[in-house]
Amino acid sequence: MESFVVTWRELLIVIVLVLAVYIAEMLLLTRSSKSRGLRLWQKGFEANKEAHALDGIESEIALLRDKVSKLESDVDELKQDKPAATPYSQAIQMAQQGVDPSELAANCGISRGEAELIVALYRSHSS
Repeated sequence: MESFVVTWRELLIVIVLVLAVYIAEMLLLTRSSKSRGLRLWQKGFEANKEAHALDGIESEIALLRDKVSKLESDVDELKQDKPAATPYSQAIQMAQQGVDPSELAANCGISRGEAELIVALYRSHSS
């Protein structure tokens, strides 16, 4: 009876063949399931990206609403504030009523030339 002897060289060849078969099998499995797994991963990534973008848009909308609200309140305040009567606005009102330039200058505290100009402008608008 002969004994069966395995040398290190034959053992190495068997190990390399087993590893080659294992690697080939893993490559085939990953290639076939990779596209499905990749698609699922990409869908999850896209959904997360869209949710993040949506959160950003919602926060910007809230910020813009606050700004619009503040601007509306500022406009309301400006509408309620009546402008202070200046000598020129008083002079224009008096000129529209037909007051002569010398009276305008004396009552409003403006020069005679300014009073004549205001009267001349008023008369040009009325004709």
